[in-house]
Amino acid sequence: MILMNKMIKFYHIVANTAVANITTSYLWFALVFWAYLETKSVLVTGIIGGAYMLLVALCSMWFGTIVDHHKKKNVMLFAATFTMVTFIVGALVYAFVPHEHMVNFSLPWFWVFAAIILVGAVVENMRNIAMGTVVTLLVDKDRRANANGLVGAVGGIGFIVTSVFSGLSVGFLGMGWTLVVACVLTAIACGHLWFIDIPEKGVAHDPELANKKVDIKGSLAAVRIIPGLLGLLFFSMYNNFIGGSYMALLDPYGLTMFSVQMWGIIFGVAGTGFVIGGLLIAKFGMGKNPIRTMLFAIIFMGILGATFTIREWPILFITGMWLYMVITPLIEAAEQTIIQRVVPYEKQGRVFGFAQALESAAAPVTAFLVAPIAEFWVIPYVQSEAGASQFEWLLGRGDTRGIALVFLISGAVLALSGALAFTTKTYRHISAAYSKSV
Repeated sequence: MILMNKMIKFYHIVANTAVANITTSYLWFALVFWAYLETKSVLVTGIIGGAYMLLVALCSMWFGTIVDHHKKKNVMLFAATFTMVTFIVGALVYAFVPHEHMVNFSLPWFWVFAAIILVGAVVENMRNIAMGTVVTLLVDKDRRANANGLVGAVGGIGFIVTSVFSGLSVGFLGMGWTLVVACVLTAIACGHLWFIDIPEKGVAHDPELANKKVDIKGSLAAVRIIPGLLGLLFFSMYNNFIGGSYMALLDPYGLTMFSVQMWGIIFGVAGTGFVIGGLLIAKFGMGKNPIRTMLFAIIFMGILGATFTIREWPILFITGMWLYMVITPLIEAAEQTIIQRVVPYEKQGRVFGFAQALESAAAPVTAFLVAPIAEFWVIPYVQSEAGASQFEWLLGRGDTRGIALVFLISGAVLALSGALAFTTKTYRHISAAYSKSV
């Protein structure tokens, strides 16, 4: 009965977090779509995406320390309230700044508005770090992989909803009404969270954490005590380093081929893969060795990333994105399951924060590098007569062939890296640590 009550509370937390994440993603997608449509600049979308990931990287260890130092519900309430306030401020800025100033990225108001929304979205990530520890708190260890899969499936449903409605919202309602919808939904989620009970008698204090606002040393110590765990987190960081090229260029690719409304719908269709991947994990778990499962998934992901834009064919692109989404929750769930299994509960917030910091730090580096290289060199060259002739045998012809070349190289590097990871000590050590942990 106690276990059943805990699971009911867990489902309530998952549902509330889903609403919060959906709303944040809805506004985030809308911001990126709106920015590209107003500026037609790959560089601008790369900067916005890179800035978001950079802020997440800079704040994640701080967030992790906060999670370990406070009750999980209090952390979630703070994040929800802060995000709600920033979205309201962003809506007021958009409402009162003249439109011609707002859409001119050479003027400061465009960047002020984007920064306000980004800060709110970044702080909302504190909930996700807390959510990882709530799984440990409320779910039996043998079912945590399944619980992580359920969280991934719910996230996939949110991805579908946000991608579809963000495109439709920007296309038909405009950015103003999109902000209004986001503010209302954020307020509803924040209010609902007050009535959810997380049974936590007190904070599981770690003596090393006293009076520390950002426990970098403790985060590193908690990671390094588990053989191979630091290597696993660095590999995840490297995976995101390669993935930064997709973050910077996927929306420009899709918005070049489709209208913003259609692109949102296509993103939503692809997001059904995220749901299916999460549900498969919720049903079958991750197997006896989650890291082995994760590496096979990364290899397949790299192959997909290299080939799903090899021709400017909508069916190839959509199918590739769908399969990519099926695999994504598997990789996330594998890392979370390993951390929940081998890291003591009182240290998990810092380890999750440290992991998020590493992973998030990688993507903006690539985005900041790839976006200007693609806009000022790769895309113009491949679109030129000489470049088109040189790469036609490989990529065909079309307006998006420069971006396709970047995706091809990124995917090939990722697949090769995943294969080589099987030969490392990190793979052997973390596999042994997971199997020995009870």
